[in-house]
Amino acid sequence: MAGGRSLGLELGVAALAVGSGVTAQPLVAWQARGDAIPRPLVEAMPDAARGREIAFGRDGNCLLCHGAPDSGARPVGNLAPPLAGVGSRLDAGQLRLRVVDPSRVNPGSLMPRYHVTEGLSQVAEAWRGRPVLSAEQIEDVVAWLSTLR
Repeated sequence: MAGGRSLGLELGVAALAVGSGVTAQPLVAWQARGDAIPRPLVEAMPDAARGREIAFGRDGNCLLCHGAPDSGARPVGNLAPPLAGVGSRLDAGQLRLRVVDPSRVNPGSLMPRYHVTEGLSQVAEAWRGRPVLSAEQIEDVVAWLSTLR
């Protein structure tokens, strides 16, 4: 049952990203070690402000499930843990894996897999073989999450 709900959220997030006109970049290979992806997906310097925009916007849609500090008047979800303090609890590599493929850490997670293309079904043709977020967007979100101490 949890897998079905997760798939529904993944498809919903992908549909929102498609509707926003965002063109996701091809998947970047990554390697997990334990509960982390220790190496950044790209060499470019991440932008935490842009990561906040992605998380709060339709591309990441994190507020659908997570409460977040500094969300202003925006409604926030309560299906997942609040993001406040996550940067003190997890390092960048751990955050990266939880955004890229949270099911690697928690197989029952409802959180979508933002930089994975394998193992999904019922994906719109325009999104087949393409991640919801680009590698650069993942790194920007990780940079923002790392500031939440």
